[in-house]
Amino acid sequence: MTLLAEVSDQLQSLNMKHASRALSDLLEQSQKEDWSNLRMLGALLRAERNGRDDKSRLKRMKDAGFPYMATIEGFDFGFQRSISKKHMMQLKELTWLENAFNLLFIGPPGVGKTHLAVALGIAAVDVGYKVTFIHMERLVNALRTREISSKSRQMLKRLLQVDLVIIDEIGFQPMSRVEANDLFCIISQLYQQSSIIITSNKGVTEWGEFLGEPAVAASMLDRLLHKCEVFDMDGDSYRLAHRERILS
Repeated sequence: MTLLAEVSDQLQSLNMKHASRALSDLLEQSQKEDWSNLRMLGALLRAERNGRDDKSRLKRMKDAGFPYMATIEGFDFGFQRSISKKHMMQLKELTWLENAFNLLFIGPPGVGKTHLAVALGIAAVDVGYKVTFIHMERLVNALRTREISSKSRQMLKRLLQVDLVIIDEIGFQPMSRVEANDLFCIISQLYQQSSIIITSNKGVTEWGEFLGEPAVAASMLDRLLHKCEVFDMDGDSYRLAHRERILS
């Protein structure tokens, strides 16, 4: 066994797989550029750290369950003028997340609520936060079936362990009294512990109607709005304005 192979095996045995894979290329580069031993060691450790960071990010991204990829830079602020790029870029700095602040994006379908929620969620994943994206219908289904489904119980357990929960499309369907109370329990447990992003087609004054329980709606909003930024988005649907057509 060559010395290179031996060192590579030793790195593998120490669970430094990324450094082991980078060893040969880094050694060749260090010889060409006449690196010091310390610089070579630093490069090897950086390769290991970067590899672990990338693997961890991929896992967080998979666990988050985003419906698609989105960025703040990719949002059409020229079309959607009810929200400013400056404010969204400030939110991308994530200081609100460090202090368990919430965000509410309210408006009709197609104005970009989910795009912005996903973009901020991905930005959070990129810097190391744990995020869960869940559609309201799926959350309600998990709450309904948690007594009989281990998958639902695991989903709800994870929901309470992440740094940021994104609940998409609250208000599109009316909820029963039991469902409204279950949602209130989730919000209460997340309160002051994790940040919440909610997208909704209903203004906060309409929550009592679709929840079917004005008192529950008031208690839920009391917690959500305690530390919160609300964005009222209006205008036409971006999807309809930019729809693809079959016939010219």
